Amino acid sequence: MEAFLKAEGKKINVLYAHNDDMAIGAIQAIEEAGLKPGKDIVIISIDGVKGAFEAMMAGKLNVTVECSPLLGPQLMDTARAVLAGKTVPKRIVTKEGIFPMDVAAKEFPNRKY
Repeated sequence: MEAFLKAEGKKINVLYAHNDDMAIGAIQAIEEAGLKPGKDIVIISIDGVKGAFEAMMAGKLNVTVECSPLLGPQLMDTARAVLAGKTVPKRIVTKEGIFPMDVAAKEFPNRKY
């Protein structure tokens, strides 16, 4: 991120990070470059971990898209059904969400990871 900021500076207006830890690292680099994360650069990340919610509550991360590590039971139930010869749906919708900054404080106490 530091290299991009040095090369492009204020031309960068959106950052997509493929996980929350990457976003949190980018936030630090953005701040060190004298810019305001979440304001000068809109930041979107993936995972939905507590650290992302803390960053959103601080106004530094705009949105996180949940990628829950708690999907194991649903996956195993489906695998067992397949092994038992049962028909399973072609598409299984998981219970994950998209969390913008404005819901972070309300949702934070519900986070399990």
